[in-house]
Amino acid sequence: MGELAGAIGIRTQESAIVAELKAGSEDAYAWLIGEFHQPIYSLVYRSVADPADAADTTQEVFLKVFRGMKHFHGQSSLKTWIYRIALHEASNRRRWWFRHKARETSIEPMQTSGDLNLPAVKDTLVDEGESPFDCVVHEEVRVRVEEELRQVPEPYRTTVILRDLEEMRYEEIAEITEVSLGTVKSRLTRGRAALKRRLLGYAREVGAQLGLESLEEQEPQGQFGTKNEARIETKIEALSQVS
Repeated sequence: MGELAGAIGIRTQESAIVAELKAGSEDAYAWLIGEFHQPIYSLVYRSVADPADAADTTQEVFLKVFRGMKHFHGQSSLKTWIYRIALHEASNRRRWWFRHKARETSIEPMQTSGDLNLPAVKDTLVDEGESPFDCVVHEEVRVRVEEELRQVPEPYRTTVILRDLEEMRYEEIAEITEVSLGTVKSRLTRGRAALKRRLLGYAREVGAQLGLESLEEQEPQGQFGTKNEARIETKIEALSQVS
């Protein structure tokens, strides 16, 4: 009963916020940006290959949210609706990237400009409480995980991002991607397996740094599933959470 009451309260609060947004309330729009810009930027950044493109795409997402608010009638939650727009825009930007900018390289993370005032990528992704060595190690791992994750094919990549990085419930993912729970779980299993395969070689390369046995100390090669392979898989699970 408590959960039901909580859910009703959330829907009532959201309805009030939507009404304010449709009325053009500046406070409501400020709340919307403060609530969603960071997770939307993170979601987009994991799909595109450049911080500046991610910032531009995020801004485009919010422009479409603002312009389309009058057409939002509550068939889904506000969060679901915004995430659908974000995934669509990220997919469009990714296709554009491969057609026009795939050979270009961004030299530095860029500070976001514009009315949204999104934080710089380094401010988003680096924990300043860490030691310089830890920052370097985590940044290298994060970059590699991000690179490998971008190579996981759709729709598996998006499902992994929403579940393992955005920490969404299965029901939320099903609503956002408009598929059944069974399909979400199947895609997640396949996406995780694809990412693990891509990260396995990297985990072996940097085994000592990650606390694994060196290649010389590994048990004789045999069927997959030796003690060290299991430790590598466990480490890969942790690697996926660094980003």
